[in-house]
Amino acid sequence: MFDFFKSKNFIGFYDQYIFWIKVLFLSLLIFGLILSLFVSPADYLQGDTVRIMYVHVPASWLSLMIFAAMGVSGLLTLVFKFRFFTLVSKSLAPIGFTFCLISLFTGSIWGQPTWGTFWAWDARLTSMLVLAFIYIFYILSWKIIKKFLLAEKISALISLVGLANIPIIKFSVNWWNTLHQPASIKLTGAPTIHSSMLTPLVIMFLVFVIFALINFLIRLKFETLNMKLNKYE
Repeated sequence: MFDFFKSKNFIGFYDQYIFWIKVLFLSLLIFGLILSLFVSPADYLQGDTVRIMYVHVPASWLSLMIFAAMGVSGLLTLVFKFRFFTLVSKSLAPIGFTFCLISLFTGSIWGQPTWGTFWAWDARLTSMLVLAFIYIFYILSWKIIKKFLLAEKISALISLVGLANIPIIKFSVNWWNTLHQPASIKLTGAPTIHSSMLTPLVIMFLVFVIFALINFLIRLKFETLNMKLNKYE
């Protein structure tokens, strides 16, 4: 069942399917932008400013999901010494960091007309900023530490420690008084957001997921070939 994780099998998968993944991405992107910008209604309080949600929310979700995947990959690396998961985590880090920055940037733009300020040191914003720094520490560990095996261990430990911040971000609006509203979409209940806004939000999330997947596959192919070239495998 682990044959896919062998370098030659993964590269074969990449070469065979990357074109169709890009086609799917462009198709969903066009559809999602039409829904988000023209079909979805303006909010009765925020007006057209609410459309920032279609970028901010998917970027925020993915920044958390990607780091969670990095943490799991780090655990598998430390426990099972399976180097493929090191490459997975290393390939995901710049993508997750980019989404984290997009989340912080679009959140600041959204916050100015909604809250009257670009930044506030509330629990959600602060914990997201902490996540950005954890991403930076992870990426720098690979840049600064020249020995591959040592960088592998240090980066895996950083991803494991950083996992503790994920539930803090997720539940900060429930644990503390914050400027952010409680979650509108929950796994345990019906969403409180209207379907006219939920549909484009889901479509844009899928667009972001596929965009992340394309970048991940490109980076993972590069890291796989680089590992083979340097004979780490």
